[in-house]
Amino acid sequence: MSSMSGWKIASLLLFAGTQLCLPTSLSAAETPGADLALSFRPMQKDVVYEEIDKADYANCKVEIDRQDKVSGWVVFGPEGQVLRRFWDTNGDNVVDQWRYYDRGYEVYRDMDTNFNNKVDQSRWLNIAGTRWGIDTNEDGRIDQWKVISAEEASREAILALAKGDAQRLSLVLVNGEDIKKIGLASDLAEKMNKDLANPAEAIRSRVASSKVVNASTQWVRFDSSMLMPYVIPADEGKANQDLTVYENVMAIVETAGETGFVQIGEMMQIGNVWKLTQVPAPIEGETLEMTEGGTLMQPSMAAASPGMTAQSEITPEMRKLLTDLQELDGNAPTPQSTAADLARYNSRRVEILRGLLAISSTEEERGQWLTQLIDGLAAAVQTGKYPEGVRQLAAVEADLIKQRPNSPLVPYTAYRRLLAEYTMKLQAAPADNAEREALQTWWLTQLKTFVDTYPKSDDAADALLQLAITEEFSGNIDEAKKWYTSLSTDHGKTDAGERATGALRRIGLEGKPLQLKGSGIDGKPVDLSSYRGKAVMVIFWATWCQPCTEDLPQLKALYDQYRAKGFEIVGINLDTQREAVMPYINQHGNRWAHIAEPQGLEGRLAIDFGIISVPTMFLIDQKGVVVSNSTSVEDLKEELPKLLP
Repeated sequence: MSSMSGWKIASLLLFAGTQLCLPTSLSAAETPGADLALSFRPMQKDVVYEEIDKADYANCKVEIDRQDKVSGWVVFGPEGQVLRRFWDTNGDNVVDQWRYYDRGYEVYRDMDTNFNNKVDQSRWLNIAGTRWGIDTNEDGRIDQWKVISAEEASREAILALAKGDAQRLSLVLVNGEDIKKIGLASDLAEKMNKDLANPAEAIRSRVASSKVVNASTQWVRFDSSMLMPYVIPADEGKANQDLTVYENVMAIVETAGETGFVQIGEMMQIGNVWKLTQVPAPIEGETLEMTEGGTLMQPSMAAASPGMTAQSEITPEMRKLLTDLQELDGNAPTPQSTAADLARYNSRRVEILRGLLAISSTEEERGQWLTQLIDGLAAAVQTGKYPEGVRQLAAVEADLIKQRPNSPLVPYTAYRRLLAEYTMKLQAAPADNAEREALQTWWLTQLKTFVDTYPKSDDAADALLQLAITEEFSGNIDEAKKWYTSLSTDHGKTDAGERATGALRRIGLEGKPLQLKGSGIDGKPVDLSSYRGKAVMVIFWATWCQPCTEDLPQLKALYDQYRAKGFEIVGINLDTQREAVMPYINQHGNRWAHIAEPQGLEGRLAIDFGIISVPTMFLIDQKGVVVSNSTSVEDLKEELPKLLP
């Protein structure tokens, strides 16, 4: 081991393995310099993160980041922004997480999860995407995806095609293990296996004479004829479980400044990983031929003709508009842009999308561009810098009602226009309580009108949930129950419907026994029934919840005061980033038992009880019966002396 000047206590930097060894005790003077800390690079090569010119290193600083056994360094840029974090999560004085930031967001993380001084997992986060790769043999190359979105899977496929990398492509292709896992019907499995028999040869043959794809090709965008993925139910007989599928996916690519198209085809979700069911094919020339259904999306009827195709002409005019849209989106305004910049961007985008609408030859294409137009306008209004979007959404809605009154895009547009209008009113509303109450009344009226007008629309479920939540927060429990019941009854299979069913269960808890169990954050089982004979408070919480942190000093005081008399607390943690939890507990001292719910507010327990905000607290008596389904710290101060005299 060689020493490094400037360090008072020996520490080791193994750059080849991106490994950083921390001394057991460091003062501020003993932290590494910015030049050393910023010399690290992500294990994967396609990471966009904030880098600093060496001339500015002197204006950066590195500080010790220590929370009990979790310790490391944080690197700040010239403007005080976080650039890097290096963490030792298991207390062995060796860094096992390397985190990279861009504009204040963590965008990428290398991890050594088996603590053998080699990176074995890599994650892309926040604005960088949703990929989570596993490097099984720790050679710096992803061997399997733990999580990857459909968009990012299509990107991986394009880059594999461009580089002639069959191994990289295989990670996003359905394989024999996947087929076995989902229990695919034998005829479909046979066809899919045949289509995927030799990806390396398929890559060579499809790229050899292609003018669309070569080694310099870059993925630009994911496109699908479907507005959202479809679900093929298990009882259709194609597999032994429900299948989530995209049909007719196309990737827009750029090669030497020219826009091109690659047919991705059908994609299927296997767990948290999206995969292709065939090798991508570059689309040469001006005509795009799209199959009506892939291997999975063929109708089940024997009389159906699976060879049906539809022709969609890509004219020079359409190609130019697509290129213009790509260039415009590539220079989209940032959150720091002015209102004028945002207005110019959206006006131009509306113009391009209207042009694509006008020249589209099929209803499917028109629906695709119209949906992009609606979503873009709604998102622009949400920024608070584009009020014109409300008027434009209203105009689109009026045109749809006139020209296509039965189209599902009518309620789709109406709901986004309504949300946009409410956003603008809310941003402009004064702090005066009377004005706020009037706005809330208007909002409830609009939501009720929407669900009355479009009761079967996809957005009716969300509108009903908002009605129920608003009424519950206002203390109108009977009204909230009415809307939750309507949502649970009419849209019970939607995410909102399941949450409504849980909310009804939560509202009706008082006076009933409560059964609750799960895995603790330490992996050990936690079962509420084991606390019988004690008064228990159950609290749904998260490290990012400010009111949870603000309540903790009083909760800890009550816990210390009444624990000897038979008071316990059971937490249900809703953090999706598990590594943040133990440092928080060590710092704040809420060391009672906690059930880990790694899917957060979308997890089983949160949905089963219709949790809509944190903290949410239940108070249970010594017999296991719920005393209160909505307890506050002040309520506890009154109730505990009664339960534990």
